[in-house]
Amino acid sequence: MSAKATIELALDRVDWRDLGAHPENLPRVYTPGEVLMPEAGFMRGHGTFVEDEDIKASVAGVVEKVNKLISVRPLKSRYVGEIGDVVVARVIEVQQKRWRVDTNSRLDSMLLLSSVNLPGGELRRRSAEDEQMMRRYLDEGDLISAEVQNIFEEGTLSLYTRSLKYGKLSQGILVKVFPALVKRRKMHFHSLPCGASVILGNNGYIWIAPTKPSEQEGGEGGFAQNLNEHLPRSEREVIARLRNSILALAKCKLMLYDTSIQYAYEESLKYETHELLQQNVIYYIGEQTQARLRVSDE
Repeated sequence: MSAKATIELALDRVDWRDLGAHPENLPRVYTPGEVLMPEAGFMRGHGTFVEDEDIKASVAGVVEKVNKLISVRPLKSRYVGEIGDVVVARVIEVQQKRWRVDTNSRLDSMLLLSSVNLPGGELRRRSAEDEQMMRRYLDEGDLISAEVQNIFEEGTLSLYTRSLKYGKLSQGILVKVFPALVKRRKMHFHSLPCGASVILGNNGYIWIAPTKPSEQEGGEGGFAQNLNEHLPRSEREVIARLRNSILALAKCKLMLYDTSIQYAYEESLKYETHELLQQNVIYYIGEQTQARLRVSDE
């Protein structure tokens, strides 16, 4: 990532409405080894170290100050989970009464057997039979959508899927982007007008799938999926175009949410799907999308 793109990414994550009246409070990107302030009277937090009685940055990022605690929020890091985040994860191991899943964080996350819906929506305690049937629900390599329920002391995330909108994913494509590019919103499940649905995981994993009728949801606790269902060519083309549009926005370091993705998709209709991988087309889509977002925000 270039220095210019790094600074632009930092500035995109700032609420300019709060800083408009105070230009002196504009954020500054600190580089590793740069002096933040004297150690006297302050406590050093994450992303800092002490040298020659000065607190210095150990990562490139923006300074965050909470009372006397000084820390640096890195611009590029693995996913740091928060309770309530929507994530897309991949199962990497089936353990006793739990699944170990990859959420693009520093440590593997856990999905407990007690944190998933049982087939038919039964509400009861999990028994030994349920534990023996864990691979019937989720096996190694399966993709799921879930929500962060808790964070253990060592930083491991505990997930849960106790809602029919979460569960096993199939018939779609996974896109991996930088987690900081996914804008935090109230809703991360979107059915776009183009005929596809996206799940914008806060961990940087984005799931694109054809839109399904609402009456097909539920029934088996979110784990009954038809993996052999044939998708028409038109739906596959929409998914591929949407995937390339999202990657174009990520290449241009633009925030990803439903409006920006829809604008990028509409701009991509001027080109063939395979042309969206060309550098000049990527930057054109980024410029046009950014221009439309500025107009809509005014």
